Amino acid sequence: MNVPTSKKILVVDDEPDVTDLLGYQLSQAGYTVEIINDPLLIIGTAHSFMPSLVILDIMMPNLDGLQICRMLRADPKLKAIPIIFLTAKGEADDRIKGLETGADDYVCKPFDSRELLLRVRALFKRSAAAKQPAPSRAICVGNVWLDADKHEIKVNDQKVELTATEFKLLQLLMERKGRVQSRDNLLINVWNYETDIETRTVDTHVRRLREKLGPSADIIETVRGVGYRITEI
Repeated sequence: MNVPTSKKILVVDDEPDVTDLLGYQLSQAGYTVEIINDPLLIIGTAHSFMPSLVILDIMMPNLDGLQICRMLRADPKLKAIPIIFLTAKGEADDRIKGLETGADDYVCKPFDSRELLLRVRALFKRSAAAKQPAPSRAICVGNVWLDADKHEIKVNDQKVELTATEFKLLQLLMERKGRVQSRDNLLINVWNYETDIETRTVDTHVRRLREKLGPSADIIETVRGVGYRITEI
């Protein structure tokens, strides 16, 4: 039995067969779905529909998914909306580019509907968790200050905008300061995935997180062949 949900999902793909299938599966799971087959309509539709999540194909004519992702991330009203990319299996570079551009996750075509729904639920779960106040107090490492209650990051007293996934990743590393976190462990605790999911997802998000931390990026130390840790400062 499907559980009703207020979550709204915007599906953008130029292939009607794909969007019809996704629309049906997501609707059956209880989500409110809006479909776009013309990528040029994305910004106007996103503003009127205000989705909780965007599922976005990469390979589209006129305007591809990477360009759309940049546009969404640059829009003050849309920049915080989670994005899942749809990619062909052989497009490894596109998957990495997508994560670097600001997407939160990707699903390979042809996709299994069960996997897609699991990814959607996992993304909504960590987005909600990132907004929930944590019992612990604010954490400070070097010039990086994280307040889970306010869902706020500051570097050198300047606010830094992070996605829900980036926030949860940094929070976990800071809470476990000095302890090495393996890529598999991060996938389980941040992404809620099993360990057979590609670990380059972690590396890409860490690289993006370091870019946002700027001069304080070196608090995240790479432990070669294992994972990452926040260095003791």
